[in-house]
Amino acid sequence: MAFLMRTWIRLPLLAAGLMAAVLASIAPGLAGPSIVVDVGTGKVLSQEDAFRRWYPASLTKMITAYVVFDAIRSGEISLKSPVRISANAAKEPPSKMGYKPGSVLTIDNAMKILMVKSANDVATAVAESVGGSEQAFAARMNAAAARLGMTGSHFVNAHGLHSPDHYSTARDLAVVAIALRREFPQYAGYFALEAISSGKKVMPNNNTLIGRFSGADGMKTGYTCAAGFNLAGTATRNGRTLVAIVIGELSTETRAEKAAELLTRGFATPGFSAPRLANLRPSGGALLRQATDMRPAICTEEARKARFGHRDEQGRLVIRSPYISELDRPRRVIAVGLGGATGTGGGGSAAVYANVPIPTPRPDYRPTLAQGG
Repeated sequence: MAFLMRTWIRLPLLAAGLMAAVLASIAPGLAGPSIVVDVGTGKVLSQEDAFRRWYPASLTKMITAYVVFDAIRSGEISLKSPVRISANAAKEPPSKMGYKPGSVLTIDNAMKILMVKSANDVATAVAESVGGSEQAFAARMNAAAARLGMTGSHFVNAHGLHSPDHYSTARDLAVVAIALRREFPQYAGYFALEAISSGKKVMPNNNTLIGRFSGADGMKTGYTCAAGFNLAGTATRNGRTLVAIVIGELSTETRAEKAAELLTRGFATPGFSAPRLANLRPSGGALLRQATDMRPAICTEEARKARFGHRDEQGRLVIRSPYISELDRPRRVIAVGLGGATGTGGGGSAAVYANVPIPTPRPDYRPTLAQGG
């Protein structure tokens, strides 16, 4: 027993050392970008390489959500408007729901699925149903980004699967996170969901902070081989809400640990003399035009072994943060499903919809180079 306990203690330490070696092998001294901003005041409490171009992975779905909520605000669609799963959407790589082509769900359920499951098939279906096509929806995303002042971003899809032309920065991702909280407070609950269920399947939120970090109430996670592990985390304490953007981390655990530490420090920082996000400028006046590609540090056998070292014998995550506690109660689960849509979709065309039985989910398949979550 003593030997096993010593082994368990050493595993995270060995994994941390291996991860450091993996990262050093591709970019000595590189730390992923981050930023912490007070949502109420717009003051930047801390930042590191906030203007560095990076692949956002599924943090993309925050700007997707912004476009959807903006379409609701304009009266173009409603939460009950239909989202139709096309053959094109059904072909998207995981993470996905596996709905059959022709299936229809509401915008409401689609948004819950995007924020928790981060399903790429549903994201594409939302883009097609609201924008008329993926390309038209991407144009809306870029137009919204321009209006918000996201000067270092360009989007080509609604899900965040890798494309060299699809990129953002920690600073820009903070901009859209704050816009969501300020402009659409009525939809804040979507970003704080602990889990959803479809039939008998329960899908927990990948955001480790939800339910485990004091005051955590959002927002989104993301992962691809090129992006690394990303997290937009928000928390509210004593009426003060902060957002932390952490991108380019080496594991689910390290992104959560870093975000928790940054948020904790942020709550201890008044920020009276801190710069405002709108006034923040790149240090040295130069921007790196090429996004960092994390594949050598994320999707190699060595990197996978390092991440496995962060888990216990049951395969559970081992979080080494004093700010993150164990969830001591069952997750709050919200049911989602197909059907229930009324009216027509966006994009200027009527949508065909109906109540469709929930299909049997496809077996999980997580390819090396194409996944998001």
